[in-house]
Amino acid sequence: MGIKVTPFVQANRFLRRSNGGVPKGCCAVYVGESQKKRFVVQVSYLSQPLFQDLLAQAEEEFGFDHSMGVLTIPCKEDVLVDVTSRLRRS
Repeated sequence: MGIKVTPFVQANRFLRRSNGGVPKGCCAVYVGESQKKRFVVQVSYLSQPLFQDLLAQAEEEFGFDHSMGVLTIPCKEDVLVDVTSRLRRS
């Protein structure tokens, strides 16, 4: 089960916002193992089981007191893109 190039590119464009603004109903998260990149995701994703697994990883790694002061998920970018693509299709 791999990610096709076209959906990956589309999802990446949807998630990544360069203007710094966060649309209503969305929140910014930082993703990456060494260098963090900012993504914007729909708030409704936060309650979904697939996304909850990512949040559990963040809790294990950082606890509730993270030095960046923002929601940071310690996974590869393509994992987040895959999860959000699946959630958007469901």
